[in-house]
Amino acid sequence: MSKNEGIGTPGARVARSFARLLAGAALVTLSGCIVPSDGPLTREVIESGAAGGSSYKIPQSKMVFDVVEIDQRVANSVTTLGTPSLARTFGFGGAGGVPVIGVGDKLDVTIFEAGPDGLFSTTERKSTTIPVVVQPDGRGQIPYVGSVRFAGMTIDTARSTIVDALKAKAVEPDVLVSIAGNESRAVSVQGDVSDAAMIPLGLNAEHLSEVLARAGGATKAPYDTYVTLKRGGRTGTVLLQTIVDNPKEDIIVRPEDRIYVTYDPQTFSTLGQTEKSGKVPFNASSLSLIEAAALAGGGNMTTADPKGYFVFRYENESVYRNVVGDDRFRDLLAKGMTSDGQGRYPIIYRLDLGEPQSYIVAQSFPVRNRDVIYLSRHPATDFGRFVQMITGTVSAVNTTNRTF
Repeated sequence: MSKNEGIGTPGARVARSFARLLAGAALVTLSGCIVPSDGPLTREVIESGAAGGSSYKIPQSKMVFDVVEIDQRVANSVTTLGTPSLARTFGFGGAGGVPVIGVGDKLDVTIFEAGPDGLFSTTERKSTTIPVVVQPDGRGQIPYVGSVRFAGMTIDTARSTIVDALKAKAVEPDVLVSIAGNESRAVSVQGDVSDAAMIPLGLNAEHLSEVLARAGGATKAPYDTYVTLKRGGRTGTVLLQTIVDNPKEDIIVRPEDRIYVTYDPQTFSTLGQTEKSGKVPFNASSLSLIEAAALAGGGNMTTADPKGYFVFRYENESVYRNVVGDDRFRDLLAKGMTSDGQGRYPIIYRLDLGEPQSYIVAQSFPVRNRDVIYLSRHPATDFGRFVQMITGTVSAVNTTNRTF
């Protein structure tokens, strides 16, 4: 047999294929040494650990949550109870009564005497004005009176106290007390405002919007700006747009309130079989589920399951209890359901767009900031992918046979 005749024999073809395989393996091995890398491989990271080749798996508990069908009752509950409210947290407030003197306040105490050459009068002047700053112990000094505890007094009470102390010392004394600086009746406004500052309150009641205006107002759009009020041990947060739209949320501020204005654009995330996947901005103060579905481009007509629109979120306890009932909520807690750092609990809402009424209900179901909306794939999609995989495999086999 000649050399040319041996080239086409089956044995020769197998030898050539084996040689190509060895050459390819050598190139792959060599590429690991000479091709630049942007980091270690998964295997290399795992092998570098103390476990020596296997990653340590921390025991994890299963997350417990409920899946709730969205109907009109659920939509109404989420809308009514799920909307944050400063009025519910603090009450609207009122005039606040007669203001009192506090620590740090600056007072102008003017003392009059009927006769000349008195303690506080001369032949040219019938009065003397004494500036007083209320000290941390609540007291201030008045000549010939001594230490007076001003903190907690009204203006009239302070005047009467000084007059009574001077009756035996001055000639028919009379006193006027005015507040030159009411440092104790101030609120702090911080964050995304034009002029963050301590804002002193006047004698009349002031609304939250008025205090924000005195701080220069918010620097960003009201539908993407949150206002947080801290008073004592309570905290409430609402959108600035809510205060603008709802006068009941424009509550009366009180001395020592702390107000934080934060720019935090509202967004939701879409995953699954929606036409657009990713983070989507609200660009509005509120958004319904049907509007969110439209912003995501709707569903993929060939792969989406209209019965599987899901909203993943952490829900406030009051809303959760109202939606599932107290008994069901206690049962979930007994099974291990836990809250996040803000006292909210995990829940999944499901909307079946195969039902005509769902398009009406979805108009009143609110989407919240940081919600995740997932549109599941249709079960028939998996069969279609299986057929494509089989078809691709058969095509590859036929190509290989033609090659050899």
